[in-house]
Amino acid sequence: MPSVSPFERGQPTRGGYRDVSPADTIAARGAVRLVDVREPHEYVGELGHVPGSELVPLAAVAAAATAWDRERDVILICRSGARSGRAAEAMVAAGFARVMNMAGGMLAYNAAGLPVER
Repeated sequence: MPSVSPFERGQPTRGGYRDVSPADTIAARGAVRLVDVREPHEYVGELGHVPGSELVPLAAVAAAATAWDRERDVILICRSGARSGRAAEAMVAAGFARVMNMAGGMLAYNAAGLPVER
């Protein structure tokens, strides 16, 4: 686990969540909830997914999040960072305190050469 959480290092956004880097995302694996909001075919497709992430498509995030701890760190992931940014805004609006978006999505993650699963 990183000595400083990715939330503290993250870049605050107007939507109330923080943008974090792909490197901070993989470093925080196991200490934060990693939620991939893409569709199932994308999760197992060409870009793969972050090891340890769970698939919750964007349309299902609001319903699934009702059972999640609102104080736990969560990093949302998608292809480019746009869908996960929308999900992050919705989670902040729903009362989640420590919401992050992986900046650049799986495109940036793959470009950084970080480990993926398919």
